Amino acid sequence: MGDREQKLEAAGFPLDRGPKEGPVIDLLSVLGETLYASGQVPYDAGVLTSKGKVPSQVSVEDATKAAALCTANILRAIVLKLGSLDRIERVVRVTGYVNTDPDFTDCHLVINGATNLLKEVFGQEAGRHARTALGMAQLPLGTSVEVEAIFQLKK
Repeated sequence: MGDREQKLEAAGFPLDRGPKEGPVIDLLSVLGETLYASGQVPYDAGVLTSKGKVPSQVSVEDATKAAALCTANILRAIVLKLGSLDRIERVVRVTGYVNTDPDFTDCHLVINGATNLLKEVFGQEAGRHARTALGMAQLPLGTSVEVEAIFQLKK
């Protein structure tokens, strides 16, 4: 296990609790040196841990933790499919979707959960990325958060 995987586990995200490959979409898609990760929701070992509108049904704090779990699932998928997080040169872009009440304007705070985990695992330089945080009327399965990401692979 590499240093990045150890950092992910130390942050509370064991590698063996991540997503499984599905019959309809791929967890990851690679084009040249670019890795596109499918959107992940806050599943932990197959259990959806955060459902509902932010902030009326899910607190900002809990949704932020859910965003970190979504991101951990992306990283777990990379380990599952590519064998190691050391294959990643840097994080390029993150898009976070938050299932919000109509007047909620702090989606960026929720998606900080994703950004902070990426910086913790990859370091300040390789973990730095462009980002968009969006409020949505609904997300799949009623989940509170979904996160997708793009990475640059090492040559």
